[in-house]
Amino acid sequence: MKSTRTVEGKSEVRNGVFRFLSVGVAAILQIAWVGFLLSYVTEKYPITVVITDFLALAIVIGIYSRHVNSAMKMPWIMLILSFPILGLVFYLEVGMSGANKAMERRFVKCKKVMDPLFPDRHEVVEKLSEENLAVANQFRYLQNIAGFPAYDNSDVEFFAEASDAFERQKEELRKAEYFIFMEYFAIEDAEAFAGLHEILKERAAAGVEVRLFYDDVGSISFINTDFVDRMEADGIQCRVFNQLFLLFNMFMNHRDHRKMTIIDGKVAFTGGYNLANEYFNITHPYGRWKDTGIMIHGDAVQSFTIMFLQMWNAIRSERLDQASFQKYFPKVEYESKEKGYFLPYWDSPMDEERIGENVYMNILNGAERYAYFTTPYLIITDELSQAFTLAAKRGVDVRIVTPGIPDKKIIFLMTRSFYGQLAEAGVRIYEYTPGFIHAKQSVSDDRVATCGTINMDYRSLYHHFEMGTLMHGFKAIDDMKQDFDDLFEQCQEVTEKYRHRSTVKRIGQLLLRLISPLA
Repeated sequence: MKSTRTVEGKSEVRNGVFRFLSVGVAAILQIAWVGFLLSYVTEKYPITVVITDFLALAIVIGIYSRHVNSAMKMPWIMLILSFPILGLVFYLEVGMSGANKAMERRFVKCKKVMDPLFPDRHEVVEKLSEENLAVANQFRYLQNIAGFPAYDNSDVEFFAEASDAFERQKEELRKAEYFIFMEYFAIEDAEAFAGLHEILKERAAAGVEVRLFYDDVGSISFINTDFVDRMEADGIQCRVFNQLFLLFNMFMNHRDHRKMTIIDGKVAFTGGYNLANEYFNITHPYGRWKDTGIMIHGDAVQSFTIMFLQMWNAIRSERLDQASFQKYFPKVEYESKEKGYFLPYWDSPMDEERIGENVYMNILNGAERYAYFTTPYLIITDELSQAFTLAAKRGVDVRIVTPGIPDKKIIFLMTRSFYGQLAEAGVRIYEYTPGFIHAKQSVSDDRVATCGTINMDYRSLYHHFEMGTLMHGFKAIDDMKQDFDDLFEQCQEVTEKYRHRSTVKRIGQLLLRLISPLA
């Protein structure tokens, strides 16, 4: 006899998929209806053709003038100029990067209240400058341009397997005394989350403030709409980021792709994994799943707390009082075991500073001996591609690891379409043959590393809310380097295969790369 959980789980998946498809169909119908109306009006009133063409030209000029790379602009420009009515409607519904005004105002308001909570740590970067100026400059970019502080009183532990990170995470959660903050792109109400749910329920009953935050699109096929009510009934405060509605709006294109857990302001976890079975190899939809994570102790946890509270409060219109947040920043006397430097950061689609992409390019531009990267999707801008190829051309050992078994076949084809230009310049490409690699990490020259949620694709780099960490001087960097060395042994190198391509394949891949910013 099937268990109740199994039956309920299948029902939730069906309901979630139905809701997702309903929203998708509604969006298509809205675009089609507006397109039909415009077509009808232009046919009945010829003067509107001139107006439509003028509007199309104005938007094309606006797109061209935006401070984004040409790869993001060209598909939209070509679509709008070729099919003005369809292109205009599709761009206004999907392509515009800005949020609706109400959401934008809430984010600005929340940022104004929360940003002063970040400590002034300029002396940390100056101290690092005396040890390694090149690395310090990478930290300085995040400090000066993005406003994120660096910390020198923290410890980092790296987990080469998401399941190990998850078990350690649950151990730390059981110790929580004051608050637990959790933010994840995807939550699946199944075996992996069931064990976590029991811990959260128990800590909430013990008086711990527990908050759980997830993205609607990321979780829509995993949980039902009554999930929030069930969490609230167990004393767990629960919010959903950017819920899908039948009435489509531009902000729906922006998702919260971040993953983090903060415990008592003392411990934080982040990495590539979500709270779903496949991330811990309980299920195997795409072969063996490879993901990684890190645990942070010490002063740097303060930045994670601020990042969580900013997003938690920005999605609702609430009165914000800076004084009320002070209780989440306990005065903890912590003495780090290692003398490393650590900087957590986040990236937002609501400005034109592409922090995630710039961090990757800074690492490549500063690399002297090697630079290794993992990403589940490789759909990159001309600027990032040039950073990869220039590093390889000057003799740096540049390697990228992508999946061997795809989760989305069309995206996998797009990923492979970028191999050729990189391989021809000397970048080495590996595919993880046991299955799907979801980790988003990099390490360079044994001295700088990143671990977070930022994929090397347009969605992560331009459309999603993301987060990452930059580190120097920790044993975790050596552990990450070892993880790469072990990973290469499990991969198939495909560099030579894509270095020499037929003309037909080149043309096909060029077409895929042309439309990839729209994916």
